[in-house]
Amino acid sequence: MHFVIVGSGSKGNATILFSHGTTILIDLGLPLVRVKEGLDLLHKGIKDVDGVIYTHEHSDHINGLKSFSPKIMYATEGTLPGSLSNRIEYYEPFKIKNLTITAFPTSHDAKKPCGYVIEDGEEKMVYFTDTGVFIEESLPLLINPNYLIIESNHDITKLMQTNRPMNLKQRILGAYGHLCNEDSAFAASKIVGNKTKEVILAHLSEEANTPELALQAYRNVFSYCGLLFDRYNVRCAPQWTYMEGGDLDEN
Repeated sequence: MHFVIVGSGSKGNATILFSHGTTILIDLGLPLVRVKEGLDLLHKGIKDVDGVIYTHEHSDHINGLKSFSPKIMYATEGTLPGSLSNRIEYYEPFKIKNLTITAFPTSHDAKKPCGYVIEDGEEKMVYFTDTGVFIEESLPLLINPNYLIIESNHDITKLMQTNRPMNLKQRILGAYGHLCNEDSAFAASKIVGNKTKEVILAHLSEEANTPELALQAYRNVFSYCGLLFDRYNVRCAPQWTYMEGGDLDEN
């Protein structure tokens, strides 16, 4: 698997995944020109996209909705109407060419949000952002991926110091909001295993977080849990510049 995170955060989200001739997008909340530039890194074009899978209906995840045919779009009933996508259900695997993809529930103020497990027969990616809590019933499905992309949205102290309205702070901190750094790290500590090569921290708030704070929280939690932080190549996805990961020779 070779992936490119095109954008990650409130400005817009999109990740491109390529595996053995199959190209998919996870969310499309950015201008198409940005996605084209990301595809260029994989030596691919728009016509090479085999599927677009959506996590939920918030605008920073679906703004580019009209860029592709509904025939290659996949979403839960709450995310997109059936006329605009192929219907998917939690824990029911579906195929896009060689990829087996399974949606699992997340906890966010959306109608039926989800994360994804994506498998190509050799490697496995777990992807989830925009969740107030980690739903542990999904853990058996998620455990020991090669690549984990997980939300690490905010530092609680820094969030409370912002000038945001209190009701917005409460929404972010709530069960249907976003994962703080420590909660993200504890969730990741339960998911990673001996096959895990990379952990990407996604959807970092520009105002209520920094990469340094997120990484330090991970160091502290992993140490507490008896895990070697340096073993997992933990990195933070930028909001608006590209980040590549996985097998960089695969294209």
